[in-house]
Amino acid sequence: MIAPGECRVRVQGIISGMSEGSFTGRLLVAAPALRDPNFDRTVVLVLEHGPEGAVGVVLNRPTGTDLYAALPRWEGLAADPSVVFEGGPVAPTAAICIARTPVVAEDEPEGWRPLFAGLGTVDLGRDPEELSQPVRDIRVFAGYAGWGADQLEGEVASGAWYVLDALPDDALSADPDDLWRTVLRRQRGKLAMVANFPTDPVMN
Repeated sequence: MIAPGECRVRVQGIISGMSEGSFTGRLLVAAPALRDPNFDRTVVLVLEHGPEGAVGVVLNRPTGTDLYAALPRWEGLAADPSVVFEGGPVAPTAAICIARTPVVAEDEPEGWRPLFAGLGTVDLGRDPEELSQPVRDIRVFAGYAGWGADQLEGEVASGAWYVLDALPDDALSADPDDLWRTVLRRQRGKLAMVANFPTDPVMN
């Protein structure tokens, strides 16, 4: 699943530059019409979005791989369920780690990159004890989702994704299998009704 020497992926630098209207820190929730098996009923947290493209991780695809088996040094800090998640189809043997910190630093400590509301990405190439920023509730994603310039914007415009606000607990949900419905149910109006859309459209 994750090769020991390939756990050093950092989001910073994958996409450079930000623009107005960025989706960074927001959720992409797959519309029922999106039948791509890589993203069917997925919830993606956008980690970077700029003129050159976008990077995110799928939040609701836990695997059967115990985190201890993949990264034993980090298992004691894992959020429940303590397994590796399938973050997306790009670079599936590399890893991105999202964690929560009890201390919000004013600067950007080495090995830690803040996202929002006490969440951030962690450099897994370090030992947990080496981090200058205390972390807990880590979640490790094998691979990530990536889009080239203007690709994600085009998919959103075509109705493939709903772009929705993220809550801090979404990235570390203890019930990832129900996250797609949970996020949609809390929306207002007709969008909340999409949560009841059947898996098989023929049953609608």
